[in-house]
Amino acid sequence: MPSFPTLDDKTRPLEIQVVDLIPALRAFARTFGGSRFEADDLLQETLFRALRGIDGFEPGTNLKSWLFTIMHNAFRTQYKLRKREAPGTINCADLPIAIPAPQDWCVLNGELRTALDRLAPDHREVLVLVAGYGLSYKEAADICDCAVGTIKSRLSRARDELALRMNGVPLD
Repeated sequence: MPSFPTLDDKTRPLEIQVVDLIPALRAFARTFGGSRFEADDLLQETLFRALRGIDGFEPGTNLKSWLFTIMHNAFRTQYKLRKREAPGTINCADLPIAIPAPQDWCVLNGELRTALDRLAPDHREVLVLVAGYGLSYKEAADICDCAVGTIKSRLSRARDELALRMNGVPLD
Protein backbone atom coordinates (compact mmCIF):
# COMPACT_ATOMS: atom_id res chain seq x y z
CA MET A 1 0.00 0.00 0.00
CA PRO A 2 1.26 3.50 -0.71
CA SER A 3 2.18 5.58 2.28
CA PHE A 4 0.53 8.95 2.51
CA PRO A 5 2.38 11.85 4.10
CA THR A 6 1.29 12.86 7.57
CA LEU A 7 1.37 16.20 9.34
CA ASP A 8 4.56 15.06 11.04
CA ASP A 9 6.34 14.69 7.69
CA LYS A 10 8.95 17.47 7.87
CA THR A 11 9.94 16.99 4.23
CA ARG A 12 6.67 18.47 2.92
CA PRO A 13 6.56 22.20 2.19
CA LEU A 14 5.08 24.34 4.94
CA GLU A 15 2.42 25.65 2.59
CA ILE A 16 1.08 22.10 2.11
CA GLN A 17 1.09 21.52 5.86
CA VAL A 18 -0.89 24.77 6.30
CA VAL A 19 -3.46 23.56 3.77
CA ASP A 20 -3.82 20.30 5.73
CA LEU A 21 -4.73 22.32 8.83
CA ILE A 22 -7.55 24.30 7.17
CA PRO A 23 -10.36 22.12 8.63
CA ALA A 24 -9.04 22.64 12.18
CA LEU A 25 -8.63 26.36 11.52
CA ARG A 26 -12.17 26.63 10.15
CA ALA A 27 -13.57 24.87 13.21
CA PHE A 28 -11.55 27.13 15.51
CA ALA A 29 -12.77 30.22 13.63
CA ARG A 30 -16.38 29.18 14.22
CA THR A 31 -15.83 29.10 17.98
CA PHE A 32 -15.37 32.86 18.00
CA GLY A 33 -19.09 33.28 17.33
CA GLY A 34 -20.79 35.21 14.60
CA SER A 35 -21.96 33.84 11.29
CA ARG A 36 -20.32 31.24 9.09
CA PHE A 37 -19.38 34.04 6.72
CA GLU A 38 -17.49 35.86 9.47
CA ALA A 39 -15.72 32.63 10.40
CA ASP A 40 -14.73 32.10 6.76
CA ASP A 41 -13.48 35.70 6.56
CA LEU A 42 -11.42 35.12 9.70
CA LEU A 43 -10.02 31.91 8.20
CA GLN A 44 -9.13 33.72 4.98
CA GLU A 45 -7.42 36.53 6.89
CA THR A 46 -5.50 33.97 8.94
CA LEU A 47 -4.32 32.10 5.86
CA PHE A 48 -3.34 35.36 4.17
CA ARG A 49 -1.28 36.46 7.18
CA ALA A 50 0.25 33.01 7.62
CA LEU A 51 1.31 32.59 4.01
CA ARG A 52 2.54 36.18 3.83
CA GLY A 53 4.71 35.62 6.90
CA ILE A 54 5.60 31.94 6.37
CA ASP A 55 9.29 32.85 6.50
CA GLY A 56 8.76 33.88 10.13
CA PHE A 57 7.76 30.36 11.14
CA GLU A 58 10.50 28.67 13.12
CA PRO A 59 11.05 25.05 12.00
CA GLY A 60 10.72 22.60 14.85
CA THR A 61 7.89 24.52 16.53
CA ASN A 62 4.22 23.61 16.41
CA LEU A 63 2.67 24.85 13.13
CA LYS A 64 -0.89 24.39 14.44
CA SER A 65 -0.20 26.57 17.48
CA TRP A 66 1.45 29.19 15.27
CA LEU A 67 -1.62 29.30 13.01
CA PHE A 68 -4.03 29.41 15.97
CA THR A 69 -2.05 32.34 17.39
CA ILE A 70 -2.32 34.17 14.07
CA MET A 71 -6.08 33.53 14.04
CA HIS A 72 -6.43 34.67 17.64
CA ASN A 73 -4.59 37.91 16.85
CA ALA A 74 -6.62 38.47 13.66
CA PHE A 75 -9.84 37.98 15.62
CA ARG A 76 -8.75 40.45 18.28
CA THR A 77 -7.95 43.02 15.58
CA GLN A 78 -11.31 42.48 13.85
CA TYR A 79 -13.13 42.59 17.19
CA LYS A 80 -11.60 45.96 18.06
CA LEU A 81 -12.56 47.32 14.64
CA ARG A 82 -16.12 46.01 14.90
CA LYS A 83 -16.51 47.39 18.39
CA ARG A 84 -15.35 50.78 17.20
CA GLU A 85 -17.67 50.74 14.17
CA ALA A 86 -20.66 49.26 16.08
CA PRO A 87 -23.16 48.92 13.22
CA GLY A 88 -25.93 47.92 15.65
CA THR A 89 -28.07 45.99 13.18
CA ILE A 90 -28.71 42.27 13.14
CA ASN A 91 -28.71 40.38 9.88
CA CYS A 92 -31.91 38.33 9.97
CA ALA A 93 -30.29 35.68 7.74
CA ASP A 94 -27.91 34.88 10.60
CA LEU A 95 -30.68 34.26 13.14
CA PRO A 96 -31.33 30.64 14.12
CA ILE A 97 -34.36 28.82 12.77
CA ALA A 98 -37.28 29.05 15.22
CA ILE A 99 -38.33 25.40 14.84
CA PRO A 100 -36.11 23.02 16.80
CA ALA A 101 -34.94 19.79 15.15
CA PRO A 102 -36.63 16.59 16.37
CA GLN A 103 -33.44 14.52 16.64
CA ASP A 104 -32.03 14.32 20.14
CA TRP A 105 -28.43 14.71 19.00
CA CYS A 106 -29.28 17.83 17.05
CA VAL A 107 -31.07 19.35 20.03
CA LEU A 108 -28.18 18.53 22.34
CA ASN A 109 -25.73 19.99 19.84
CA GLY A 110 -27.80 23.18 19.72
CA GLU A 111 -27.91 23.38 23.50
CA LEU A 112 -24.16 22.88 23.71
CA ARG A 113 -23.57 25.55 21.06
CA THR A 114 -25.85 27.97 22.92
CA ALA A 115 -24.13 27.24 26.22
CA LEU A 116 -20.71 27.72 24.59
CA ASP A 117 -21.83 30.99 22.99
CA ARG A 118 -22.87 32.33 26.39
CA LEU A 119 -19.49 31.67 27.96
CA ALA A 120 -17.14 34.59 28.32
CA PRO A 121 -14.94 34.80 25.18
CA ASP A 122 -11.76 34.04 27.16
CA HIS A 123 -13.35 30.99 28.77
CA ARG A 124 -14.83 29.71 25.49
CA GLU A 125 -11.49 30.14 23.73
CA VAL A 126 -9.55 28.20 26.37
CA LEU A 127 -12.19 25.47 26.53
CA VAL A 128 -12.06 24.97 22.76
CA LEU A 129 -8.26 25.05 22.61
CA VAL A 130 -7.65 22.60 25.47
CA ALA A 131 -10.76 20.41 25.59
CA GLY A 132 -11.76 20.67 21.94
CA TYR A 133 -8.43 20.60 20.12
CA GLY A 134 -6.39 18.83 22.76
CA LEU A 135 -3.68 21.48 22.99
CA SER A 136 -1.49 21.50 26.06
CA TYR A 137 -1.83 24.23 28.68
CA LYS A 138 1.48 25.67 27.47
CA GLU A 139 0.34 25.80 23.83
CA ALA A 140 -2.94 27.43 24.84
CA ALA A 141 -1.05 29.91 27.01
CA ASP A 142 1.18 30.81 24.08
CA ILE A 143 -1.82 31.35 21.81
CA CYS A 144 -3.71 33.42 24.39
CA ASP A 145 -0.57 35.27 25.45
CA CYS A 146 -1.01 34.57 29.16
CA ALA A 147 0.41 32.37 31.92
CA VAL A 148 -0.25 28.62 32.17
CA GLY A 149 -1.91 29.15 35.55
CA THR A 150 -4.33 31.59 33.96
CA ILE A 151 -5.22 28.96 31.36
CA LYS A 152 -5.85 26.37 34.08
CA SER A 153 -8.12 28.66 36.10
CA ARG A 154 -10.03 29.85 32.99
CA LEU A 155 -10.51 26.25 31.90
CA SER A 156 -11.78 25.23 35.33
CA ARG A 157 -14.25 28.11 35.45
CA ALA A 158 -15.32 27.45 31.86
CA ARG A 159 -15.99 23.76 32.56
CA ASP A 160 -17.97 24.56 35.71
CA GLU A 161 -20.03 27.23 33.95
CA LEU A 162 -20.66 25.00 30.92
CA ALA A 163 -21.82 22.12 33.17
CA LEU A 164 -24.24 24.42 34.97
CA ARG A 165 -25.60 25.82 31.69
CA MET A 166 -26.04 22.33 30.20
CA ASN A 167 -28.00 21.30 33.32
CA GLY A 168 -30.42 24.19 32.82
CA VAL A 169 -29.15 26.43 35.59
CA PRO A 170 -29.66 30.06 34.44
CA LEU A 171 -26.56 32.16 35.06
CA ASP A 172 -27.49 35.40 33.31
